[in-house]
Amino acid sequence: MSNIHPTAIIEPGAEIGEGVVIGPYCCVGGKVKLGDGVELISHVVVGGRTTIGANTRVFPFASVGMAPQDMKYKGEDSSLEIGCNNVIREHVTINPGTEGGGMLTRIGNNCLLMASSHVGHDCMIADHVILVNNATLGGHVIVEDWAIFGGLSAVHQFVRIGRHAMIGGMSGVESDVIPYGSVVGNRARLSGLNLVGLKRRGVSRDVIHALRNAYRLLFAQEGTLAERIEDVAKMFEDIEPVMEIVEFIRADSSRSICQPNLEDAA
Repeated sequence: MSNIHPTAIIEPGAEIGEGVVIGPYCCVGGKVKLGDGVELISHVVVGGRTTIGANTRVFPFASVGMAPQDMKYKGEDSSLEIGCNNVIREHVTINPGTEGGGMLTRIGNNCLLMASSHVGHDCMIADHVILVNNATLGGHVIVEDWAIFGGLSAVHQFVRIGRHAMIGGMSGVESDVIPYGSVVGNRARLSGLNLVGLKRRGVSRDVIHALRNAYRLLFAQEGTLAERIEDVAKMFEDIEPVMEIVEFIRADSSRSICQPNLEDAA
């Protein structure tokens, strides 16, 4: 049985799973689907064509699935999909997709969106991602597994953030961030690898050593980036995390790759 507070407003058509808790003064739209065990603590607004996966908790004053902040949006019936076991804290805003971006915003599983963070339209967020307070993702941003965004950071539209990347607090990110990379500053520059995150994830010393060597080669001053990518691919073809970085850089993107300052590439 679900537990719905008498002050909550549930529009006809909303699909409510087993064991859902909807607290005081929440508003749930008619196209919303709440999976089993979802909890809307209080004063939460969930609108649009939004699906929230099982056991996700949404804290007070979050706005989920309302119209995107895009001047080109004309009311198209786009969607927002949120996976399971996520925590969405106070005043978080998450927008659905738009016609110009595939009509879908997606957030994976086991993510933590801290207070006042924002996920813009057409973003694709993978699993285990953390947005610290006031972190902001512009539209069309792609974020891979285990990425962490420091407080007050901001990511430009269409930027890609690789797996296990660390975005420093108050950083403005205009360029793609390689997997395992750590960036900081305004505008953000690569400051090295996310060594703390690698160790926390249990990556072996040998792999970390290979990643550090590959990083130095990729961002050395000799030759072109294309030449250095090919050299790294040949030298480290059996090291999967290194090849993730290589393939990330090789992939088509509308943004450049975030580069280190000269002293950080050494």
